Amino acid sequence: MRLLIILILFISLFNKAQNININNSFNYSLIRNSVLEGNIETDYSFNLKPLLSNSFNELINNQYKTILKNKKGNIEIKSHGIDYFIEFNSNNPYNRNNGTMLPNKGYQHIISPGLFFKIGLLSIQFKPEHHFSQNKKFEGFWEGHDPYIWAQRYKLWNHIDMPERFGEVRHNRTTLGQSSIRLNWKNLSLGISNENIWWGPSIRNSIMMSNHAEGFKHITFNTRKPIKTFIGDFEWQVITGRLDNSGYTPPRIDFEYAGTRLYVPKINQNSETDDWRYLQGLIISYSPKWVDGLSLGFIRWVQMYSSLVKGKYWWLVGKPTYFPVFSSLFRKNDKYVDFEAQTNQAAGLFFKWFWKDSKAEIYAEFHHNDSKQNLRDLLLDSDHSRAVTVGLQKIFPLKNRNLLFSWEWTQMEQTASRLLRDAGSWYEHSWVYDGYTNNGEVLGSSIGPGSNSHYISINRIGDKEMIGLGIEIIDNDNDFYHIAFSSAQDYRRYWKDINLHLNFNKSFKKFNLSSKLVYIRSLNYQWQLEDNAQPYYHPGRDINNFHLSLKITYFGDW
Repeated sequence: MRLLIILILFISLFNKAQNININNSFNYSLIRNSVLEGNIETDYSFNLKPLLSNSFNELINNQYKTILKNKKGNIEIKSHGIDYFIEFNSNNPYNRNNGTMLPNKGYQHIISPGLFFKIGLLSIQFKPEHHFSQNKKFEGFWEGHDPYIWAQRYKLWNHIDMPERFGEVRHNRTTLGQSSIRLNWKNLSLGISNENIWWGPSIRNSIMMSNHAEGFKHITFNTRKPIKTFIGDFEWQVITGRLDNSGYTPPRIDFEYAGTRLYVPKINQNSETDDWRYLQGLIISYSPKWVDGLSLGFIRWVQMYSSLVKGKYWWLVGKPTYFPVFSSLFRKNDKYVDFEAQTNQAAGLFFKWFWKDSKAEIYAEFHHNDSKQNLRDLLLDSDHSRAVTVGLQKIFPLKNRNLLFSWEWTQMEQTASRLLRDAGSWYEHSWVYDGYTNNGEVLGSSIGPGSNSHYISINRIGDKEMIGLGIEIIDNDNDFYHIAFSSAQDYRRYWKDINLHLNFNKSFKKFNLSSKLVYIRSLNYQWQLEDNAQPYYHPGRDINNFHLSLKITYFGDW
């Protein structure tokens, strides 16, 4: 208690505020659209999220209310509002950038209240999430597929923790959600957090880090606002975190092919099944002083089983590796035998360019999965193991409202380089058998390994509201398709989803409403096609699904 009193008395007040929940996507749409419209100006690049609330609190209707504040202003308690998120899938899971929520048929919801405390430099954000999911049974990978096809599917499932269904019972659990404890000094922050993170300029499919999976425990050192220098503004974040396995298995784990059981349990290099993964990531965003609206950046993450980090293996005895993200990008500089091969990593570049006068922005991400041998290898075979997201947004002014046109394209599928050197799909790994996941969901693009996406939308935006239509076309795991069906030269079985979106978002006096209705038409669902049928291009297993999403945030006076 004495130490606490001393801390309160002698620490000065610096600029502190809670973070805007990354899972409340409407808030971020309001902010980014307002910048595009020219209604507000900000130094934020939007390449690192979550953002601080105090920079945009008025725009988002002062959602964070002060409950208690002392005269000096160095002690304060604020409410975080109450989030109530609902999702419903009629036939099979449609799962995109929804944090703690799981791939689910039926109904699921999240209830998340929150409080924010600050004492001088110290800030505590307590925002747990209670999650309920019906988790109804749905049609997964087709049991009628040939055993050879099942064997090819297990090549993915054995190298990534990505179960189709998370058990056979309802889920009813409480997590830390978007909670954190931080020490904040001016524009810098050091702390422990469980918040979801979004890295890069993409809006729907961030390749390196998104809120598709549940948030994970991590130590973070980051900028809270851009750091201004004589050459421009810098933003960064360095995280060190723990990733866990879901504990669920793929379907039919007793299935055998050619006398061999297909399912292989997830184990580390010491044949331990309960080892967690050590993740370290880095993002740097730079906005040059001489080019308005331009931001450039670099992202890298490295993960490995914790036993490898601690140096428990004979070639690493006494040589723990706690900062792998700052190690060499190339394999030729690997100091220890097979160390690089037993770590999973990715790195790449991004940019975003906003044109104020044109009310438009373009952005792109270009990343490589696993490391190259050297710089020459990178230059000669730059398409090998790469993934790309490209997008643009443009405001078209109208008399009373504005129209927002958005387009985004993502390619996770391997390129033609795989014909000479197979890179494997993104997010899976030959040594880190859980892949780049947390609790069974990928930490990057929501479309998943080997998939591609096209998305186009037109929205009418007005005074804190947005209503519009969109179409999304997804190629589901073409990497698997090419492996499984190339020998038969069967080019009819592509599994493609055509999704029609209707969304309505509105900010009211004491609450926000964000809603989405999606109709999903799946062609050749789970690559199902009746063999030996006529004509050659005949319908496969085509199914319909309806997805409803409703997000309500109440932020009335307390």
